[in-house]
Amino acid sequence: MIRSADIREWRDQDVVDPKQRKIGMLEAVYVDTATDEPAVATVRTGLPTRRRLIFVPLDDAVVGPGYVKVSYARGHVRKAPSIGTDDVLPAEQEEEIFQHYGMTYRPGAAGERRLARR
Repeated sequence: MIRSADIREWRDQDVVDPKQRKIGMLEAVYVDTATDEPAVATVRTGLPTRRRLIFVPLDDAVVGPGYVKVSYARGHVRKAPSIGTDDVLPAEQEEEIFQHYGMTYRPGAAGERRLARR
């Protein structure tokens, strides 16, 4: 797993899929609030006038020179939940991200958020 301190260095680097196809640029990292480990990244995609941030899990991510390779195909990532470049992730949208990638969503014991931006 990529450590929090390491992943921050890769902001604005290319995010690629397992076949090295570019998905977009790494914008931000969200950590799992239970473990404080990197869990999800936002990837900046789109045309300059129509940019959006797409969410992609960082499980099994690999960092290389100038890129972060995620374990999901570009087409699958581009269909993932997204937000505008100036927006914040609404708490009610967290579960949708996990469902898109076939992952189990478990909010905190008191119902708190599962993801926090770093």
